[in-house]
Amino acid sequence: MRSRLLLSVLSITTMAFTSCSSDDDGANLGYEIPASYTFERAGSSTVSYGGQTIRILMLDELRTYLKTQDNWPLDANRVSNMYSNTDAPFESADLNEATSKQLKSKTAASRDYFVNLNGGGSTAEQVAVRQQFENWLSAAAEASVNGANAVNAEPGFAGIADGSRLVDGNGLEIEQVMAKGLMGAVFVDQILNNYISGAVLDEASNVANNDNAVLEEGELYTTMEHKWDEAYGYIYGAGGGKYWDSYISQVDADSDFSGVRAAIDEAFIAGRAAIVNGDYEERDRQAAIIKENLSLVVAVRAVHYLQSGKESLVPDATAAFHALSEGYGFILSLRYTQNPSSEAPYLSKEDVDGMLETLLGGTNGFWDVDHLNDNLDVISQKIAEAFGFTVEAAAISE
Repeated sequence: MRSRLLLSVLSITTMAFTSCSSDDDGANLGYEIPASYTFERAGSSTVSYGGQTIRILMLDELRTYLKTQDNWPLDANRVSNMYSNTDAPFESADLNEATSKQLKSKTAASRDYFVNLNGGGSTAEQVAVRQQFENWLSAAAEASVNGANAVNAEPGFAGIADGSRLVDGNGLEIEQVMAKGLMGAVFVDQILNNYISGAVLDEASNVANNDNAVLEEGELYTTMEHKWDEAYGYIYGAGGGKYWDSYISQVDADSDFSGVRAAIDEAFIAGRAAIVNGDYEERDRQAAIIKENLSLVVAVRAVHYLQSGKESLVPDATAAFHALSEGYGFILSLRYTQNPSSEAPYLSKEDVDGMLETLLGGTNGFWDVDHLNDNLDVISQKIAEAFGFTVEAAAISE
């Protein structure tokens, strides 16, 4: 299993490297591919992903508000408003002024899964997912009342666990579930199932306009160029190694998965260059590389945190809640992966829902150490098999 993964990653990396090699700089394709994500027209940059930067920073502020003890008890209205960007809830004036941008409307909102309803998606699922995030925010506000009074969590009762972390009665650290869950339901879903999807890139007159360099009004880019940039922005848009940018590097640092970083980085560059040069077959080939590799990163981190949590269950289960909550959020994010061969998630919605239900299926969720010991390896193995790696490889990933 492990050797099959290594061959897959090596093959993907080689594909990307062929397109981006400094030896030919795209000569085999008949056009130049830059060494970095830098594209210009008339001497000015055509790269734009401001909306993605804003949403990344919105998630940053939401997380900070949830986990900062000085904010407890949390304002339930404010946490909900931070999700929907209503009534200027942020500390940052720039975020409050971005009234057309929010996290909620982009949750489970991709063209492929939640408009065209591929990959098992539905409008009912979209509504349910958004409501679940709202429910978690309400639960965080309720738990923060105990947190403000320095009440330690107990089985079935919310409070503080592991010294400073706010958890619900199941031991679920809501800040971590919100972070990892929205990284999937917004960021991954928008990248893989929306902005690099042919349904979005090629809709209406996008191809003809791109071929003829017809620019968006008042801008220096074509619609197709901008859509690709928006996908790029959900990984790299805030700088400083945030969210997927960081986790891609962490997975790549493991020798079992080395090459993932280069594959994703180079595919974004080569795909954008292909768009500039009207090479849509190459664009789609690079999109497939991004889909496979970013999906892999989600899976590796899910297994990593499940195994990390397992190692921390004894002697004090509360020490495992943080890692298990991260694992829970990454499993939720698996719903939004896309296998380029099937154009569906590597694990179905039913698979993901089943794993999440199992994780919290013991008495009082994460407090039930015996239940977790019986199931963490089973869930980890299911994920690893779907992606073609071993549990052991992911477990040691930093």
